[in-house]
Amino acid sequence: MRVLVVEDHEELAQTVATGLRREGMAVDVVLDGEAALERTAVNDYDVVVLDRDLPGVHGDQVCGALAGKGHPARVLMLTAAGTIDDRVTGLGLGADDYLPKPFAFAELVARIRALARRSRPALPPVLVHGDLRLDPATRIATRDGHRLPLSPKEFAVLELLLAARGAVVSAEQLLERGWDEFADPFTQTVKVTISRLRRKLGDPPLIETLPQAGYRI
Repeated sequence: MRVLVVEDHEELAQTVATGLRREGMAVDVVLDGEAALERTAVNDYDVVVLDRDLPGVHGDQVCGALAGKGHPARVLMLTAAGTIDDRVTGLGLGADDYLPKPFAFAELVARIRALARRSRPALPPVLVHGDLRLDPATRIATRDGHRLPLSPKEFAVLELLLAARGAVVSAEQLLERGWDEFADPFTQTVKVTISRLRRKLGDPPLIETLPQAGYRI
């Protein structure tokens, strides 16, 4: 999944982003509300982790703007104020969930994953294609009962292909959903990742390449 972290405390923002990347997520970081609106205008995010108390453009304004524009991203609002009134106000602005600071990182991850499931068409908890099984919750993929030693990016690409349910997924879509803003759109990263993934999946081959179109399982 792709996540935008909006937090004016840079050290906290980078710490959260690093942890989420270790969980296999593609993460972008901005430090203010104006930048958040700019990023969400050009990128499709599954979840926006939004600090409510932002300088300049307040988090409430960002949340309201996303809701008003019908942006598909789910909003997880963070705030140091944890009263019931604060939560009610935040949810009333269009936030999908609310997490008071300080928070346990494991809970943040669980809430992000729950919101991401709601931002996409309903999928089964475990993705299955023949003898291939992928469990997004445990981050485990197996083929013929054997666990596959996948890197986070390989896992992300495999999950995207399985979630497409036989539809073609372009290299651009894989790059958009599986990598962050620093990915070079002219890179061979997707092609290389697909090649490595094919080797790890073994025979018979599962990933089909459609010239000028993309990939599918």
